[in-house]
Amino acid sequence: MPFREIERFSLSYLQVLDEKGNLDTDLEPKLSTDELLRVYRAMFLAREADQRMLKLQRQGRLGTFAPCTGQEAAVCGPTLAMSPRDWFVGAFRELGGRLMRGESLARALLYYNGCEEGNALPASARTLPVAIPVGSQIPHAVGIAYAVKYRGEKDTAVVTFFGDGATSEGDFHEALNFASVWQVPAVFICQNNHWAISVPRRMQSHSRTLAQKAIAYDMPGVQVDGNDVLAMYRATREALDRAYSGKGPTFIEAVTYRLMMHTTADDPNKYRAEDEVKAWWERDPLVRFRRYLEGKGLWNETMQTALAEEITNGVEAAVKELEGRTGIKPDAPFDHIFGTRHQLIEEERAEFLAGLERRKEAGHD
Repeated sequence: MPFREIERFSLSYLQVLDEKGNLDTDLEPKLSTDELLRVYRAMFLAREADQRMLKLQRQGRLGTFAPCTGQEAAVCGPTLAMSPRDWFVGAFRELGGRLMRGESLARALLYYNGCEEGNALPASARTLPVAIPVGSQIPHAVGIAYAVKYRGEKDTAVVTFFGDGATSEGDFHEALNFASVWQVPAVFICQNNHWAISVPRRMQSHSRTLAQKAIAYDMPGVQVDGNDVLAMYRATREALDRAYSGKGPTFIEAVTYRLMMHTTADDPNKYRAEDEVKAWWERDPLVRFRRYLEGKGLWNETMQTALAEEITNGVEAAVKELEGRTGIKPDAPFDHIFGTRHQLIEEERAEFLAGLERRKEAGHD
């Protein structure tokens, strides 16, 4: 029997506003002035919070965190498309979206300063805590989406964010497989920032795109300019509408770039070329979107100055709230490893507290 073609596949790329400011008016989403300004404010807040947090970390006043600079559009655009009924299941680089969902910056700072209490959010927020293990949150999102479908909740979906490195994890493939089998209302958003810590995209997968991984699970897949907040909003809005109508999951590859380090614990200069980073700064999502707003007469330098002052004051208030907290047990993490006390853990606790005491006696408190 001769070979015969049984199926043919194609993928689309979506961009509404390019880095030079060219706008495709046919694809431009119909957003109100309030919505446009809300998403710009969120992106700017995330950028400014990043810069302040980096200074705090370098001064020894904050623990390690993962900056989101450069990826604001890939998260804030989809978050704008979501409703309070939708579930937000993130990884560790979605600060702008979390703030849009009502999380306070002070609580985020508390978490990054080593207090797990900062990761506890009200159940009504439908926002899951930060997930550090790569890809571990993706099956959780599918489980929630299955529950949403099982309960018959209308106009409700689950949006989960993860990086390109997560697509090399088994959790990713298992989650997409079950999402497709069960046809759950889920939207998978891969923030392809080109680097999984120090491993480049080309060394993770030989696939020409990450969006094409959706084909294997028979779900719609699209590659989007992840630095174009309008395109990210449109792609997510369409995916959510598909999910609401019972047509199952969608996979979105947001092509973006991490302009800073993976976390404050690594040095990107050791594995990335300066020219590569410079080229991506030219595609800065904040600069692009601000020009768009100015072109529509919705933004000007006076408004920018006022916003910068407001954001600076808000960030400083959050820092003051963090550093004004008292009564935090330095050995609290040891309380939550096991349900009951364990001898080895108690020995480690004692060693930890003794070390703190030595530092205090040496004047390093």
